[in-house]
Amino acid sequence: MSTKKQSQVKVEGGCLCGAVRFSVTLPSKWCAHCHCSMCQREHGAGYVTWVGFENDHFTLLRDGGQLKWYQSSPEAKRGFCGSCGSSMLFKSSRWAGEMHVALACLDGPIDRKPQAHAFYDSHVDWIPVDEALQVFSD
Repeated sequence: MSTKKQSQVKVEGGCLCGAVRFSVTLPSKWCAHCHCSMCQREHGAGYVTWVGFENDHFTLLRDGGQLKWYQSSPEAKRGFCGSCGSSMLFKSSRWAGEMHVALACLDGPIDRKPQAHAFYDSHVDWIPVDEALQVFSD
């Protein structure tokens, strides 16, 4: 990582086609694998690895009108690219003041490895999981 203070380190990220670009400023708040059925369906995967940031640590650099939001539940919405369909972002009143970013959408490393499994009661049995991580059912 850079010789800059960790609080000044920025990591860029975005969607597959490049229409949506953003940056996040470290430190992150947490990093976890989410096994909820909505994340599984949205990403077409057994789980999604999210990184949480304070809202003021997230900056939208460009979106060309392509950043779209889907209201997936009364309290949550998911951000995706309207051009290529990449699922990148998550916001919820349950975690007010935070922007959650799909780790795979970041271009470089962050300040931590995944620390936990969230919504583990919805996990699929066809993918191995790191049993050393803390488990939360919801």
